[in-house]
Amino acid sequence: MPYRPPADVAEALRVQEELRSRIDLVGPGPTAPATVAGLDVAYAESGDRLAAAVTVLDAATLAVVDEAVDVGRPAFDYVPGLFAFRELPALLAALERLTVRPDLLVCDGHGLAHPRRFGLACHLGLVTGLPAIGVGKTPLVGVWDEPAPQRGAWTPLRDGGEVVGRVLRTRDGVKPVFVSVGHRMSLDNAVDRVLALTPHYRLPETTRTADRLCRRPFPSTAQPPHRTAMAIRRRAPDGRPPHRAVIDLVRGADVNLGQVPFVANGKYPRSPAAPSAGPGGRATATPPRGLEVIMRAGRAAARMVRVPRGVAAHMRGAQWAGTPRAR
Repeated sequence: MPYRPPADVAEALRVQEELRSRIDLVGPGPTAPATVAGLDVAYAESGDRLAAAVTVLDAATLAVVDEAVDVGRPAFDYVPGLFAFRELPALLAALERLTVRPDLLVCDGHGLAHPRRFGLACHLGLVTGLPAIGVGKTPLVGVWDEPAPQRGAWTPLRDGGEVVGRVLRTRDGVKPVFVSVGHRMSLDNAVDRVLALTPHYRLPETTRTADRLCRRPFPSTAQPPHRTAMAIRRRAPDGRPPHRAVIDLVRGADVNLGQVPFVANGKYPRSPAAPSAGPGGRATATPPRGLEVIMRAGRAAARMVRVPRGVAAHMRGAQWAGTPRAR
């Protein structure tokens, strides 16, 4: 069905009330999709521009096979519960630019778990006709019991006596995510798909890739140093040694590590000059953005991010080895 932009808040509320009866909450939807799309939106610091991103992943390998971004202006005022009207036009424009049609949409937000049972995942699924689910980092509505600490544990998310989603643990001992049906999916299948998309991290790979992509037009929206330090502390205790957490963190920052190996003593020249030969024949250069953030993350994080001398990781064809320190 075509998207119909509302003229004001009253009309937006009427549209949600009218359309919510049309969504398919039974599904069951694709149980073995070939491709899965993640959708996310980032805003410029001014708040008057946004970038909507869609990444399409191979469901088996979780490799990105297609992506698109649309940069524009918010289409509606900021009103709690009506966020879909603000972002939907840009997301639809990004979807139109894809060359690979996804089998499932995974929204960074909510579907049925919405005050009027019609969140972004519902609206997007209904307009596109594609199966859709919402995976929220935080709840919008509802009450729940804490799920068991093991990956795959879940508890019902209830609102007004109605089950509107599930609180799902995707990593052992890590805070859960909030899964709800958007359109043409069952809740059981939605949970299974989210677990399939979270082999290593709390958030689905669809959300992680879309988040990185939508931030590119606005470099100032990169994660600040104190958030990076917090991420390091959260990730290191999950069974990986601290240096592994740092490697994964920098990889997630979408940094081209192939351009900057770093020297064993962890020191960098201040100038942004091209790499030159360093001690032992290794190249030295200004560190990539991800490492600069880690180096500014504070002394408290330094104890967590020290990489043992001699540890090396081959990433994107380059050797990454040394001892980075937060400063």
